[in-house]
Amino acid sequence: MTRRKILLTSALGFAVALAISLAAQPPALAIGPDQEQAELVNALSGVKVSLQQGFSASEREGLPISGKFEIDEGKVQLSVYTVKEGKFFEVVVDPMTGTIAKVEPITEGDDLAHAKAQKAAMDRAKVKLADAANKAKGQDKGEAADVAVVSVMPELKDDRPEATILLLQGKKFSTASERLD
Repeated sequence: MTRRKILLTSALGFAVALAISLAAQPPALAIGPDQEQAELVNALSGVKVSLQQGFSASEREGLPISGKFEIDEGKVQLSVYTVKEGKFFEVVVDPMTGTIAKVEPITEGDDLAHAKAQKAAMDRAKVKLADAANKAKGQDKGEAADVAVVSVMPELKDDRPEATILLLQGKKFSTASERLD
């Protein structure tokens, strides 16, 4: 065998062995949407603070412009974006006590782009996010005590402010839209 054939054969053998070993093992860090939702459902079952209470707690750090429960490093977190004096902040509210755990400025990237778009919607809004959340879950009519608000994200639709609200009842997610004008 020539040196070139040996190198090609070795490289091909290595590539085949690598492909087989990768195919046999699922990616260690891949989490699908179903698994993420299941983690969030489980985490929210122990939460004592509602998203609406998180909005109230975050008001001392500015006007709430969006909020959501999320899993961060394996733990549930209540994150509220606020705007104060033209600056954007992420306010992390402790989901067990309702106290502010952390405030961080939002200064770049996708988070800043989202915050600016949410502020544009809230600049035209006449309805608070907490009120829209209560209406979406039926609380304004005395309904749906077992429904949790998972996120409230405002945006401009046809130049009008509207919030997309993610709700959780039992283990089932649903989405509602509420006008903010």
